[in-house]
Amino acid sequence: MRIGQYRTADDESPWTGVATDAGVIDLSTAGAAAGVDIGPKTTDLLVDWEWRRKADLAVEYAESTGVGLRDPADLDRAAPVDDPQKVVCVGLNYRDHAEEGDNPIPDEPVLFSKFPTSVVGPEDAVRWDPEYTEKVDYEAELVAVIGEETRRVDPDEALDRVAGFTVGNDVSARDLQHGDGQWVRGKSLDTFAPTGPDLVTTDEVEDLHALEIFAEVNGERLQESSTSNLIFGVDELVSFCSQAFTLKPGDLVFTGTPPGVGVYREPPVLLGDGDTVTVGVEGVGELTTDFETE
Repeated sequence: MRIGQYRTADDESPWTGVATDAGVIDLSTAGAAAGVDIGPKTTDLLVDWEWRRKADLAVEYAESTGVGLRDPADLDRAAPVDDPQKVVCVGLNYRDHAEEGDNPIPDEPVLFSKFPTSVVGPEDAVRWDPEYTEKVDYEAELVAVIGEETRRVDPDEALDRVAGFTVGNDVSARDLQHGDGQWVRGKSLDTFAPTGPDLVTTDEVEDLHALEIFAEVNGERLQESSTSNLIFGVDELVSFCSQAFTLKPGDLVFTGTPPGVGVYREPPVLLGDGDTVTVGVEGVGELTTDFETE
């Protein structure tokens, strides 16, 4: 199942839909017609008891009756989860990325956060003030979306708490990040966490730890790797996070980026007004973002 958030031209409020061959199914509308109560947003869906069963019923009803079926050409895309309580990120989680920055290989996951106000969707631009930061960089990432409240879960049960995956770009202001000596400000500027286009449920993703991942800047491929190169797998990351704090439905976990980021290239490749970055993860999707100075 590919779950996204959509908007219509006459209503800026996002609602949750499922992309099918027939069109986009408005889960709330189709669910109500089928006698199933589904809230309008992805976080509303994920907090529901047996949310997947309810979503399946809504999709089945829409496909058989046409109720709640929308033409994707009439819709705009929003982030699949635009209101997470937490955006947890993992640094240095590909060995060769740690090495390209002369960083030691971590013995346990290195965690930092991006503020939820940094999250934008697949049709939104990344914007920044060039007088505030001059070194904007890209990072292609697989993002796990939590589907169930999770605290102190073991690694062998951790993936059961994940609703699915999306594509993320951990946009980074390197001058702020490296100048501060810690990463939160340089990672959390407004619009610096593009995600999407869909939340792809776990059953749709085959061989989670062997997915191709890439980033292209203005059509040139600069990052290319596989999730097989993650130092800590998604199950380990979710378990590790849950030992420290409660993960809530809709929380995003950025799992780390492979080598090839702009700041460590020779010469560096940093982003400016008019650049376009596409990041992709095999089986999950591709996310293209325009970069604009304010």
